Amino acid sequence: MSYPVRELQSAICAPFLPWLHAAASFLAPIDEALCITPAGQFAAGCDLLVRLCQRYPKPAFGLTDTVVGGTPVAVTEAVVLDKPFCRLLHFERATACKQPVALIVAPLSGHHATLLRDTVRTMLPDFDVYLTDWRDARMVPLAEGAFHLDDYVAYVREFLGFIGPDTHVVSVCQSTVPVLAAISLMTSQGERGPKSMTLIGGPIDARRGPTRVDELATSQPLDWFERELIDTVPDNYPGAGRKVYPGFLQHMAFVAMSPARHLASHLNYYRDVSAGDTGAAAAHRRFYDEYNAVLDMAADYYLETVRVVFQEFRLARGIWQVHGEPVRPHAIRSTTLITVEGGRDDICGPGQTHAAHDLCTGLDASRKHHVCAPGCGHYGIFSGHVWRTTIYPQLRELIYQRDSREAAERRTDCREGVAA
Repeated sequence: MSYPVRELQSAICAPFLPWLHAAASFLAPIDEALCITPAGQFAAGCDLLVRLCQRYPKPAFGLTDTVVGGTPVAVTEAVVLDKPFCRLLHFERATACKQPVALIVAPLSGHHATLLRDTVRTMLPDFDVYLTDWRDARMVPLAEGAFHLDDYVAYVREFLGFIGPDTHVVSVCQSTVPVLAAISLMTSQGERGPKSMTLIGGPIDARRGPTRVDELATSQPLDWFERELIDTVPDNYPGAGRKVYPGFLQHMAFVAMSPARHLASHLNYYRDVSAGDTGAAAAHRRFYDEYNAVLDMAADYYLETVRVVFQEFRLARGIWQVHGEPVRPHAIRSTTLITVEGGRDDICGPGQTHAAHDLCTGLDASRKHHVCAPGCGHYGIFSGHVWRTTIYPQLRELIYQRDSREAAERRTDCREGVAA
């Protein structure tokens, strides 16, 4: 499907969606006992059809409060750096409590940064949280220039410089690769790196535990991806003329990975609405409102990611250069490394993220940690029950231990200085 076909499809569906939505609302039964009637089933069908045909805008984070030290506090979402392809957000908490600073680097791989809402929400009580909020490339005017994988790395370095060195970086999925590169370059060039870097479910070495994602990336030459997946943003968007990997094509690829599961989910939604199971229906809506909201990626960035990360494995092989500078993970000496993997991850297979331990040879064993959730899939390692109750407590403890260790080392240095 091309952009013109997609726009035509949307134009054809647009006039009917309000009518379908109105029918679903009007015929929705007011009593659970009436749900099994033909009218109730027709309402459920209209509702499902609306959800299958409509476009999904970027959801709001909706994080307005948290609890710090047992006290409820307000949270304000503020843009502290505004770049052409990314905004750096700060979730400012109305508290004087000093806590560690965390930069969460969201992946730029099809979904909006709001996919990490639960990641942010879970960390807010314990951290002063910043987040990268990547822009939809079709909304970035062509005059802003191109965006490459090297630019992603440069953005991470700039954000770290803005926040300061006393930062704990948490990266998810695709972002783990440019984050490791950024910290490697900082250290190689004499800059002070962050206190810790957490790499969650990312393709540091995609040769290990290959998944269907990895197999697809290596099954075709790069020019196939450019020919089949790259399109031009049409004139009715701010980014008109920009070459992109469209979000709707990415969404089709996401669904194609597990078509039976998605079909079953939509059929269950129809049954839940028909049966008046509002709780199950609401859970379905929450998930797919996020899952169906996708963004366009700049073509240069996407194609370079396919080549560098999934076809040539440049980081893992030690041959990656960013803006002409070699990426040397072994130069990292003081930044604590934490890797997180799910035993049932079908996006980044087990072993791909742990590979960072083999690359960061400059770190001693006391600065390397690994967290594994054996029965957990990809999304579960940064969102949901297992993330909140099993993975995050371990992650928080390791980060707090890092700060305690540094404080103890400073006290020791101070005492030795006085004694001298």
